[in-house]
Amino acid sequence: MTATIHVSIEESMPCFPSGGGRSEVATIHYTGQRVSTAPIVVLLASLTSVSTLLGGLFAFRHRDRLHRILGFSAGVILGVIAFDVLPEIVTLAGSTGTDFKVPMVALVIGFLLFHSIEKFLLVHTAHEHEYADGHHHPTVGLASALALAAHSFTDGMAIGLAFQIGHRPGIAVAIAIIAHDFVDGLNTVSLMLSHGNTRHRSSLLLLLDTVTPLFGAAMTLLFHVPDTDLLIFLGVFAGVLLYIGASDILPEAHAHHASLATLALTVAGAGLIYLVLGVLP
Repeated sequence: MTATIHVSIEESMPCFPSGGGRSEVATIHYTGQRVSTAPIVVLLASLTSVSTLLGGLFAFRHRDRLHRILGFSAGVILGVIAFDVLPEIVTLAGSTGTDFKVPMVALVIGFLLFHSIEKFLLVHTAHEHEYADGHHHPTVGLASALALAAHSFTDGMAIGLAFQIGHRPGIAVAIAIIAHDFVDGLNTVSLMLSHGNTRHRSSLLLLLDTVTPLFGAAMTLLFHVPDTDLLIFLGVFAGVLLYIGASDILPEAHAHHASLATLALTVAGAGLIYLVLGVLP
């Protein structure tokens, strides 16, 4: 995947023929090289993997202190949706001549699809105690952790596809994914342990969840998606992020430790994204 930087510099050079005739103007053009974004995509996908790993390690030791991190992460996700993804959808819809309703329908589909997957196929959320009674079996935890690993694979793809739109949306999407993949790592370990799996098996599934974003990001380097399809992707991704932030992370942040400090961290997370995006080109 490459981003093309065009630099055109014209220099007027007077030419004086020996015969004393009218001078001509010679124009010199310099064109910049194609600059690969692949290293940036791989780097940010690697940071996503690190975030997942840290979330899992946190679950082994300090789950009772999670609420403030969750509050901040929810603010970060909200900020990315409001200050980058939605404005990017407006811009891309205008440039492609696409009806704005199309990405908004995609947003609703993304929200409801992720909600359906979570409620009917996975025991995925931080509220797993609502589902766990009578289902504490290692196989349930394993299936749920494998589903989270598949979700992390799509997170890596989301980073790569966002960079096909531009550096700004790519970085913004990566920030949101890095924030919520900490929770994915935590949930992977929590689900495995809560359903009777050993720490060794839980660690192996955490490792799988850690590396899958890299494979997802690498896959997007092999193909290019048209702008109209990227617009639909952004809509779906915004819906998924909205669900994760508002229906998953934020309620858990305030479920057992409701406090002004947690609320302040949520506001700080959104404010930080506003400031960070303000300095991005």
